[in-house]
Amino acid sequence: MQPSPAAPIPPPVAGFITSARVGRLATADAGGQPMVVPICYAFDGQALYSAVDAKPKQAPPEGLKRIRNLRENPRVSIVIDEYEEDWTRLRYVIIQGRADLLTDGPQFAHGVDLLVAKYSQYGSLGLPRERGLMIRVTPSRVSSWQYSS
Repeated sequence: MQPSPAAPIPPPVAGFITSARVGRLATADAGGQPMVVPICYAFDGQALYSAVDAKPKQAPPEGLKRIRNLRENPRVSIVIDEYEEDWTRLRYVIIQGRADLLTDGPQFAHGVDLLVAKYSQYGSLGLPRERGLMIRVTPSRVSSWQYSS
């Protein structure tokens, strides 16, 4: 079941989501125990894509706590923020939504294409386009804040 789409995201907020380099993905297991991990992601205006890639991990992809959490509870939050010592430049976006795990198919390949275009590092990691593990987050609510306009 797909969540209902979020209200249209204002262009400045969508631009910030698209251009930011890292976010923090919050998942929770079936018992509600939260966990937060930093993620690289790409945004196509409708969904965020984050690959479980070949960087060293403490467990195989299916054994990662975030993946186990998503299988138990697909509701997530993502925080994308910008910190500056000049606090008049502080800002953040919080995305709440549902995560789906993709292993192949057109949406998986779309996510790979977006990630390879955004992060040159994925070229050297050899992110497979045909099959792997990808988290796709469909926003149901997006809120943003910044210190000044």
